[in-house]
Amino acid sequence: MSIDFCGLKLAHPVINGSGTFDAIAAGDVFGSALRESFPFAAYVSKTITVKARAGNPPPRLWETGAGMINSIGLPNKGVDAYMRDDLPRLTGLRCAEVQDGGPPAPVPVITNVMGSTVQEISHLLGACDAAPEIEAIELNVSCPNVKTGLDIGADPAQLREVVQAVRPLTAKPLIVKLTPNTADVSLCARAAQDAGADAVSLINTLRAMALAPADGATPRTRWLGGGTGGLSGPAIRAVALAQVAAVAGAVGIPVIGMGGVQSAAHARDLLDAGATLVAVGTESFRDPAVGTRIARGLCTP
Repeated sequence: MSIDFCGLKLAHPVINGSGTFDAIAAGDVFGSALRESFPFAAYVSKTITVKARAGNPPPRLWETGAGMINSIGLPNKGVDAYMRDDLPRLTGLRCAEVQDGGPPAPVPVITNVMGSTVQEISHLLGACDAAPEIEAIELNVSCPNVKTGLDIGADPAQLREVVQAVRPLTAKPLIVKLTPNTADVSLCARAAQDAGADAVSLINTLRAMALAPADGATPRTRWLGGGTGGLSGPAIRAVALAQVAAVAGAVGIPVIGMGGVQSAAHARDLLDAGATLVAVGTESFRDPAVGTRIARGLCTP
């Protein structure tokens, strides 16, 4: 089950999706048991920005018939506080055993970052490159460019320009997390590869909206405090499978596939479609140990 991903030695191919598993909060509850039996082979941090963000106003979640819409808004402490306060608590994690006799393995830390300008992204990559505890960087390109108002990752030409500009700032593996909200995700993946990305990950959430329940007296309003949000969970699994297959057929770099994964069978589908690793997100809200369960299921013929 062990796998080499961009030079990182992983115990198995199951990791978490950024922002869907809080290792620090979980550690406060479960203590050393979590640190010595972590459910994922690598830990991907929530998105870190240059300055602290409070996130969107509540309500932030809406449950759908087959998943959920979140409008969290990327709350975080900012990169300086993350490096000072959080990163030391994310090191030393050991992966849970998934095969009999297999010793717990180190869990590399992958830090997810996002900026709306080349200057912001450059600052973030420079900080991550200087931190020895961080073994790889995931660049979230679903952020609107402040000049164009469009997602950086939605336009292949703009994505190539941004990645080319920041790629020289780190020698660590650089993963580009693609947006699914684009005309042709495979073109964006090729642009990221051509610009120097070591891997790509997809899919991120799909843009969605929910209306507040009708009361018969007042006009209906949007439920989420941020207006719209991102749809995740089983509802997007078939979309994820199609986009992962398209991207895996278009690039020669590793692909991290995610979207609606609940079981080993779902993870196997993404691996068979061309993914090198599988990330689990929404299902962790229901089963925090799902990473271990899926990895063990992949071991079973």
